[in-house]
Amino acid sequence: MKILYDTNILIHIQDPKILSPDLQELLALIREHSHQEVIHPASLKDIENDNDAERREMILSKLHGYPILPSPPQPNDSFVSLVGTPSNSHDINDNEILYSLYKDLVDFIITEDKGIRRKAFRLDVDDRVFSISSALDYFKRLYKRYEPKHTLLKQLYAHEIDIDQPFFDSLKRDYTNFQQWWTEKCVKQSRKCWIYEEEGEIKGFLMLKEETEAIDTYPPQPIKSRVKITTLKVDLSGSKMGELFLKIAFQYCINNNFFEIYLTHFETNDDSLVYVIGNYGFENIGKRTSNGEDVYLKKFKVEDTGLEPLTIANRYYPCFKDDENIKKFIIPIQPDYHDTLFPDCSRRQLTFDDYTKINVPGNAIKKAYLSSSRITKITPGSIVLFYRSRDQKAITAVGVVDQDPIRTTDPAELKRIVGKRSVYSDEELMGWTKKNVFVIPFKHHLYLPNPLNLNYLKEKGILKSHPQSITEINHERYVALKSGGKLDERFTVN
Repeated sequence: MKILYDTNILIHIQDPKILSPDLQELLALIREHSHQEVIHPASLKDIENDNDAERREMILSKLHGYPILPSPPQPNDSFVSLVGTPSNSHDINDNEILYSLYKDLVDFIITEDKGIRRKAFRLDVDDRVFSISSALDYFKRLYKRYEPKHTLLKQLYAHEIDIDQPFFDSLKRDYTNFQQWWTEKCVKQSRKCWIYEEEGEIKGFLMLKEETEAIDTYPPQPIKSRVKITTLKVDLSGSKMGELFLKIAFQYCINNNFFEIYLTHFETNDDSLVYVIGNYGFENIGKRTSNGEDVYLKKFKVEDTGLEPLTIANRYYPCFKDDENIKKFIIPIQPDYHDTLFPDCSRRQLTFDDYTKINVPGNAIKKAYLSSSRITKITPGSIVLFYRSRDQKAITAVGVVDQDPIRTTDPAELKRIVGKRSVYSDEELMGWTKKNVFVIPFKHHLYLPNPLNLNYLKEKGILKSHPQSITEINHERYVALKSGGKLDERFTVN
């Protein structure tokens, strides 16, 4: 963006005085993000009117270090009729400065001049004229990033990573310009990444990049704000660490209002990465024209609300359909099992194991709940709301059933279906089969930003008492739950 400093701001910057903290922070933000700082020739005329010759020459010498708007237009009669006829040279200069914004030569003006701000209001361009404090607020909000954290992962800058570790050998083989890309893009641009380490060796790596550009497929994807997964690699089979990194990537998008994410990848036969990302809505949209890489794009906004509930939940994850035709169930879960299935729930007490041990069911997006319930109404697409019993006594997490639930007494079948989704050991699974276990496979979609405690649930008539088993609720009660829990409606379809 091109930012024009009014004369009074330039004097603030160039005066041999200590800058205010707000102005220091503002200038740092503007320069960190490479915005173009310019001045108007009218500001030079303002300074030239200074009677203090020594100060005048000193400030002018500094201002000549800024780019100056070339040949800015003079205000026309229509403009003057809106802002008023100038009564002195200062007004003339102010009008010329404001006119450059009015004619879109610059994106913003920063000024402490209340007269310019009043005129901007008459012109209906006041949202582009900032004081120092309002400019600081705007740019802080513009660049504020909410970055997901996880106890097992470190977030580092690229220059802190040793790419001579064996972990990066396959990336160097697959991408001949990897070293150059790492140095010229990642290190020089101070990109961040998430890593998982064991005994000082990297075993998992994720790097994201924000983009506002077209994707060079044929036909090209239009210019849009997106997140690109520039690198995703895991060297730990069976850990579900890949799903954990995807959760981090998705949460980054959700936190920072990005609704598309993509990655590029040279697809191979029996490609495990393609299988994993396909479970969460990444679709092959073609090959890059530059190097032939396959491009996999995922969207978070549902484009066709008439799709089947399970299709929406898979293709647009974490979106899900929750209209009155969808069945909803509250499921009680003990704290120990809740900690294992939902380890990143913000309301729980962290333990030493959270920082030291891989929690496979917790890493996974696909999970399973085991019960002895005789309920028969749960089907794929049903919404499951998990009620943490005993300590919190609150609904915390939302999931969608992604496969047909089953009942079984066969240990081999149970293990095959549950796989890495369950919180239970092999021995515990054997015990479950003696009870004709009921297995609910589901994907964890979202947490309730405001977990709902039992008092609220009773007050709103959602529950009469602490749920002892799986309990179906009607749509009206679900709506009250959804509202009270502040569930993000950008990701629900009704």
